[in-house]
Amino acid sequence: MRSFLPRLLILLAVIGLIAAPVFFTVEADMRRADSTLAAGRPLEAAAALEHAATLLFWRADLMERAGRAALAGGDLAAATRLLGQADHLSVDGWSDLGAATYQLGQFDESARALQRGLDTYGGANASLYRGLALARNAQGDFEGETEAMRRYVALDGTQAAARHRLGLLLSVFDPDHALPELMASAKLDEAYDPAAQSMRSALNLASLESDEASRLVVIGRGLGLVREWALAREAFQRAASADAENAEAWAWLGEANQHLGQDGSGELRRAEALDPFSANVRALSGLYWKRRNDPQKALAQFQWAAAIQPKNPAFQAALGEAYAFAGDLPPALAAYQRAAELAPADATYWRTLALFSGQYSFQVEEVGIPAAQQVLELRPDEAASFDLLGWTYLAANVTGLAEENLLAALRLDPDYAPAHLHLGITYLQMNKLESARAHLLQAQALDPEGAEGRAAAQLLALYFP
Repeated sequence: MRSFLPRLLILLAVIGLIAAPVFFTVEADMRRADSTLAAGRPLEAAAALEHAATLLFWRADLMERAGRAALAGGDLAAATRLLGQADHLSVDGWSDLGAATYQLGQFDESARALQRGLDTYGGANASLYRGLALARNAQGDFEGETEAMRRYVALDGTQAAARHRLGLLLSVFDPDHALPELMASAKLDEAYDPAAQSMRSALNLASLESDEASRLVVIGRGLGLVREWALAREAFQRAASADAENAEAWAWLGEANQHLGQDGSGELRRAEALDPFSANVRALSGLYWKRRNDPQKALAQFQWAAAIQPKNPAFQAALGEAYAFAGDLPPALAAYQRAAELAPADATYWRTLALFSGQYSFQVEEVGIPAAQQVLELRPDEAASFDLLGWTYLAANVTGLAEENLLAALRLDPDYAPAHLHLGITYLQMNKLESARAHLLQAQALDPEGAEGRAAAQLLALYFP
């Protein structure tokens, strides 16, 4: 026993001598990680922490810290590798692993990581549910997204975007509970109010329908109106599944598929076969052919739609557009006029009539200007009304009245880019070049990525190189 003790002490001393450099190395790694993180160099910190984790293999937290540092430095592959190697992850670690795999486009792995985090730590973490909702959305699993978003909002109901998204999802999967979320989002952020009001109208109209397929078609149309075409497609697919004989469900499914980069013609053909006398089906088929730059086929479909519902101003206006697209202006004018006559109190159809006349310089004095005056009478407090009248006067080369109305538009809304563009063009015609340049520059500044901004930039390059 006495002879064993000295040997044990010697062995421990030897182990200490061997381990000491390791511990010194780890201590240096940790200092380097702390300093490089403080200096804003997270990738260097990640390398140091990974080295330390390899030496101190029982320290599970070091590999997680390395992975999180790699994510902070933008090295997604390293973050995924390091976090995936960790024996144990914190809530934040699971959240970061889900984020890294999501950003790499590995949506299934992202969903699995986030779900494991929830399974490990319970369902009371808002960030994990938010990440899971994003992953489910990327997977195309809208039902899974709905459930995750519900849990997220239950934990954090202060985010307008989340409340709005949940309202849109519930419009498809639980319409009776959609409206409170949509209205809550609009209350939190008024930017969501227009879409919320559109969806409220759609939900109210859907509630009047007697069958599930028709309700889903109305809801899907509302979602399309607010440019949520992926969710709209989900609604139309469910409508077609609920009633395979519903022609409009198939036609709108074709429309949604086109907005999502697919062809859509197969669904439209099926819709026409199911109900060739549906005006909506014919109109959607007309849109299909218009997008494919086939004016005659588009015109034939819109003629069908207008013939089936001759007193519907929307189909008359669409017919006018189809005739114009085909280059046949007299019947286009007649169709636009018919639309305005069918809805004389609706400024929309007077506006389309005035725009057609001015755009094609076709009977501007006889039709375009009176139509624009009618718009102004119906909506006298809108800058767009004065702008339209000024633009039609400009199309008729009545520059004095054009200037007068365009200035009136800018008094109502000094930041209305179309009025600045049209006033700039007016001043070009009047040879007031400095004023023209000022308004064109203003139009370009107000709408740099839009149609008015691009048109102003072209004119500036042409007249003021």
